[in-house]
Amino acid sequence: MARETTLVLVKPDGMRRGLAGEIVARLEQRGLELRGARLLKIPKSMAREHYAEHKGKPFFGPLVDFITSGPVLALAVSGESAISVVRTMMGATNPLDSAPGTIRGDLALELSENIVHGSDSKASARRELALFFPDGLV
Repeated sequence: MARETTLVLVKPDGMRRGLAGEIVARLEQRGLELRGARLLKIPKSMAREHYAEHKGKPFFGPLVDFITSGPVLALAVSGESAISVVRTMMGATNPLDSAPGTIRGDLALELSENIVHGSDSKASARRELALFFPDGLV
């Protein structure tokens, strides 16, 4: 196993519902280490860059609108196989397909408001961490 650092976002719906603390606690209880945290309201330009792989898809505009609709907590999370561990902890993208015990399985009901984002690969983690932590502190 390799030590990795990945990005986790508590999306606007998770922030509105006061779930940031629970999500951070779940990550830490699993043995992952918080290397950085930043509370921000994502500008549209940054959201478009973050979701660039979805440009041209019908859900791109609504995705950008949603992620910019309120504060987001960006977390740099580190640990053994952190990318796959976080993805497993989050559950399926569609909360209705997520197993109980996962963040989305326990806390979300809608595909369009699924509480969290996590990088899906090492390349995505590098790109996303650089976007959300441009000062390189992580």
